[in-house]
Amino acid sequence: MVLGMKDRYGYSLSTNSQKARDAYILGLDRFLGAEIGVEAALKLATQEDEGFALPHVVLARYRQLVGDRTGAQQSLHLAKQCDGPLTEREARQIKIIGLLIEGKNAAGYQAARDQLQDYPRDVIIAQACLGVLSLIGFSGEPGREAENLALAEILEPHYGDDWWLQGLLGFAQVEVGQFHRAEKSIDKSLTANPRNAHGAHFRSHLYYETGQTEAGYAFITDWQRSYQKEGQMHCHIAWHIALWALARGDTNEMWRIVDRDIDPRGAWGPPLNVMVDLAAVLYRAELSGVEVPQKRWQIVCDYAAEKFPNPGLGFADAHAALGYAMAGRFEELQRIIVGAKGPAADLVRYLAEAFGAIADQNWSDANDLLTKALWDHARLGGSRAQRDLIEYASVGVLLRLGRHDEARRQLAMHRPNAIIGNAVKGI
Repeated sequence: MVLGMKDRYGYSLSTNSQKARDAYILGLDRFLGAEIGVEAALKLATQEDEGFALPHVVLARYRQLVGDRTGAQQSLHLAKQCDGPLTEREARQIKIIGLLIEGKNAAGYQAARDQLQDYPRDVIIAQACLGVLSLIGFSGEPGREAENLALAEILEPHYGDDWWLQGLLGFAQVEVGQFHRAEKSIDKSLTANPRNAHGAHFRSHLYYETGQTEAGYAFITDWQRSYQKEGQMHCHIAWHIALWALARGDTNEMWRIVDRDIDPRGAWGPPLNVMVDLAAVLYRAELSGVEVPQKRWQIVCDYAAEKFPNPGLGFADAHAALGYAMAGRFEELQRIIVGAKGPAADLVRYLAEAFGAIADQNWSDANDLLTKALWDHARLGGSRAQRDLIEYASVGVLLRLGRHDEARRQLAMHRPNAIIGNAVKGI
């Protein structure tokens, strides 16, 4: 079989079907942009060429990210069963995505870096490495934000103005405070692909980090109007809008967004996003002085217990622990404290115990525990905006202890705009 087809990044594809190739590229681009229709396009590619493995690989990765573990395993199995010829790159790609789906992240990351050394434009492998919810993002390693930026900068010469890479580069720049560079990178991404949900999301982070509440709220509410609820980022983009509604003092609008787009009874999205975003927006609201009914915390707990029954992913476990503490479900909280595992297990335990102490109004112990977590909470994963929950929780505890000047000083060093916006009641 003579391979004549190439992907958008110039690599040979093990198909001679133009329709299969085009559907694969469409599905891959939709995946990279968090657009709707990923599964439909990739399934079409497999129908046009049943021996074409790569659509199954991308579908496996997509299903993994939206929390469909069984579907991801099935897609990976189908990729391995394809009887068509494979290039060396394709065969290695199947093995790497397999390692990720099996939960062998350390081995997967090493294999991914080797792959990117040989095939830097193998975008599905680069996607697995870059970002805050990635192999680097969840590595639990100190300095992971710098490592994420370093890899994006290594790859940039190979991708040029590619909209996907420019978006990830821009987000990496946002997370280390390179806001002027980030603005240029994100603008390139959105100019080339305006309906790229990740690009819109990254611009929201830029607005957040630079304290542009009104501009950020106007931009993302307008952009989201034509983004369907089935989109992978819909729930999380709604989280940004809800936080800005809260910052603007529009509590009614915040609750409307929560009920429609974040609460699992109304939202659609990856379980990690739904649970984390709901827990975070509830606690951010509570810290700002909004009364949060207990039944809302029970929803967080029930969803966490269903989707994340066993500790293992630190970022999820920390937010589940927050829900259990606020709802008074201390047996489940203790399960996380005792069962925390993975590279950020120490941070999970500090935070889980801190949230428990807050629920018990044991402010001194809560402060001690949060201080330990603050030392390098980037290891937990997630973005700076998401980890503001830890910073603000610490400030709230300091205020409870009567250490008002210290609370203001801490916030002034990390989030000076939060003082103006009264992100923590009493500051």
